[in-house]
Amino acid sequence: MGSRSWTIRFFLITLHNIMANNTTSAPTVSTGKGLLSLSPVAVFLVMYLVVSTVIGDFYKVPIAAALAAACMWSIAIYRGIPLTRRIEVFSRSAGHADILYMIWIFILAGAFASLAKGLGSVEATVGLTLRIFPAELIVPGLFMAACFISLSIGTSVGTVVALSPLAAEVAAAGGGNTAFIVAAVLGGAFFGDNLSFISDTTIAATRTQGCRMSDKFKANLWLAVPAAAVTLAAYIFIPSGVTDVAVPEVESPWLVLPYLTIIALAICGINVTVVLTCGIAVTLLLGAINSAGAADMLGYIGAGIDSMGNLIIITLLAAGMLGVVKATGGITWLLENLTRHAAGSRGAQVCIAMLTAAVNVCTANNTVAIITVGAISRGIASRFNVDPRKTASLLDTCSCITQCLIPYGAQTLLATSLAGISPVAPWPYLIYPWALAVSIILSIALRYPRNISPA
Repeated sequence: MGSRSWTIRFFLITLHNIMANNTTSAPTVSTGKGLLSLSPVAVFLVMYLVVSTVIGDFYKVPIAAALAAACMWSIAIYRGIPLTRRIEVFSRSAGHADILYMIWIFILAGAFASLAKGLGSVEATVGLTLRIFPAELIVPGLFMAACFISLSIGTSVGTVVALSPLAAEVAAAGGGNTAFIVAAVLGGAFFGDNLSFISDTTIAATRTQGCRMSDKFKANLWLAVPAAAVTLAAYIFIPSGVTDVAVPEVESPWLVLPYLTIIALAICGINVTVVLTCGIAVTLLLGAINSAGAADMLGYIGAGIDSMGNLIIITLLAAGMLGVVKATGGITWLLENLTRHAAGSRGAQVCIAMLTAAVNVCTANNTVAIITVGAISRGIASRFNVDPRKTASLLDTCSCITQCLIPYGAQTLLATSLAGISPVAPWPYLIYPWALAVSIILSIALRYPRNISPA
């Protein structure tokens, strides 16, 4: 395993130990204070999801406006310290190194997508894709490609970066439903995120539960493979709207190199920022060979970075708000109440699944959610005789399900921003996470696989 994975291991182990110590010493949070601490999340969900549902248009309520209102509410209810200190807590969370790293990815992704499109690489890649897959198999083909890439590179974000622009352009060329095709890419991205040996979520889940990655992988196969098979069948039989289209003529077949470079480097497990930088460099080189003007290429890059502005604002607001929720005791209250009524092996597994999903909703980060609940989940598993391999599988799978479904998760925001659609547009077509949720329910109810679930 490379130096990147060992760095991730060290970070996760250290963070796990810190969280475990904090969990044991955390003060009890009253129900009233706990609900008040979580109310900013409710404010956001009501303003964005509920209001948009009522008026029947998810484009009417900007997600940034809903988040801004929730952020102001979170600071208003954070009592006991001066206003400047509350704003500092918000700002430190928004300016966390992980958040700024994600913003770098957004900037590079926007620059690459715009540059590739401006120089004709997207059109060339779409033409190649349409030659390989018939129109009726475009969506299942992209789903399988996303599964393979994410399993190879261990990151859903890298997969989204590689395939979302292509999915959007394929939909545009074939007259298909962009949201439907992007949903297929998202589902495939989380398939690999859940299973890969080098995924942060796999490392976090196995380290917190004290089991081997190979054992957790075997347990996950019983959940992910049936869900993926059901999803693939659905994408084959559900019309995507992509019709037979004339394959565009490409002036230079070399224009597909930027996307091939992105996918090849991503499969090699190289850091996503390096992958995107190399993609930009290859595209610039091709542009220079094809006599593209330097000013034009810089203009494409600038436009791509500008297009990420709203996404960056949303990311900063969400991170700051969720940091305040944690500081005011909202996460602690969730942990206390969701672990209070666990009874029996099945009940313990349901509790672990709900705990992971609830914390993921509040943190919008599946790895952080696993770290946060890891120590408590291990205690529940030990008390009710749940195999650590099963617990690790539940943590990883439930966090990936939730992260795929929330419209303010980094993967969904990035995919929809690159495709130019609303963050909630793919939601009705996200078949894979719901199929995976059914797999979780059946595995708990029927106690499978038998070799890791106690009788």
